[in-house]
Order: sequence, then structure tokens, then C-alpha cells
Amino acid sequence: MLKQSRGIVLSFVKYSESSIIAKIYTEEFGLQSYVAKGVRTKKSKTKIALFEPLTQVEIIAYHKENKSIHNLREIRINYAYQSIPFDPTKRAILFFLDELLIKTIKEESPAKEFFEWLSNALTWFDMNDDVPLNFHLAFMMQMTRFLGFYPKKEISKNFSYFDMENGEFSNSLPANPNYLSGEIIEFFKMLQESTFENASKIIINSSQRRKLLEALIVYYKLHFPGFGDVKSVEVLKAVLS
Repeated sequence: MLKQSRGIVLSFVKYSESSIIAKIYTEEFGLQSYVAKGVRTKKSKTKIALFEPLTQVEIIAYHKENKSIHNLREIRINYAYQSIPFDPTKRAILFFLDELLIKTIKEESPAKEFFEWLSNALTWFDMNDDVPLNFHLAFMMQMTRFLGFYPKKEISKNFSYFDMENGEFSNSLPANPNYLSGEIIEFFKMLQESTFENASKIIINSSQRRKLLEALIVYYKLHFPGFGDVKSVEVLKAVLS
């Protein structure tokens, strides 16, 4: 049966000499795999550029129950990025976010609130004239709401520690080694209180930004089984240094 949905492309792999299999996070069906036939030929009307990481698309596909891979009939741009393709820093951030999403989006069921948030976040990132250097940090913090490990308790300036294993602020030293303190916890608090726009105004140097990123990655590893290493993080650190 033909089905239509908005989608956000996560990745693709080659399939036969002329086709690909793309993983697309869709508004209506969650994460799905689609065969796009003939897109690697010069005569194809569908351009391979449509399958670049985090491209926002509209798809029409043949969906069959109990099938893990569906046939893509049509795909077109839903929102065309204006600045990301031409900005090396934004592209580095985008590739990092793509890897982050590949590691965390596993559901083959729709989560429309999350899809809407993700689409709006990427559009805001693209439309912002300046390069929001803290965008990826705010993105990681906000996404924990949807993944189920958003930090507990109300933020208080009196809290001296953040226990990453239990996801909560505390005045006493946690019993485990995975905690934040000092200046990093202050930036962590700011980040939790921030919108994307406010986060871009947090005054933080490259070293502090790198430490905060490393802390958030550890936080994800602690709460998301099988998260593993993030390969794109070193490129991101180099670009943002």
C-alpha cells in the first residue's frame, strides 16, 4: 500500500550496481529502511544528494506489513538547507548530530512530537545566520527529554555535583566516579535552562566547550546501552577549537 510521510534521512548503503538502501526517520512510521532503485545512474530523476545526512524530505513508499525494507516510489525535498551545505562548521556539527541520531533512534514506531522537535531544530540551525557553536550541546541536552534520561530535580545554584549515573544534582559527593563539579557543572546548568537561541549566547571557550561535550557523551553512554564511541567527535573538536 502506498504511504506518504515526511522524513529525515540518516544514512544509506549501496545496494546492487544502481540502487541504495536508505534509513529514513519518518514522521508516520518511525525509523524505516527503503530501497531507492536506480538512483546511482546518470539518467535517474532522483538525485543521490537527496540522501545526504539529515536531509529533510517528503516520501511516498510501498509499505508492507512484516517487511523490514520497503520500496521507495518518490522522494523530494521538504525543506532545502540554505546555509549548512556551504558552511564547514555547520556541516561538521550536522555530521556529528547525524551519528548521534543513528546511535539513538531505534524505534520502528512513530514519535511525532520527537520528529517535530528534530525537524524544527535542524531548520533553526540552518536558518540562523551566525554559526551557533553551542547548538550541538543544547541539542544533546534537549534530546535527553525524548530518550528518557533528562536530568532530575529542579536546578539550584546550591548544587555542587551532578551524578551522571543517576541523572540528578546533589550537594553531596556521589558514590560513583561519574559526576560533574566545578565550572563544568555550572555550564551544564546553563545548558539545561537554555533554548537553542540562549545556548548560543553562553560565554564558553573552546576548551570548556570540549569538556562539556565529553561530559555529555559520557552521560549518553551511561544511559544508552550500546552507544559506543562517536567517530565524528574528533573532527568536530578540531573544527570548533
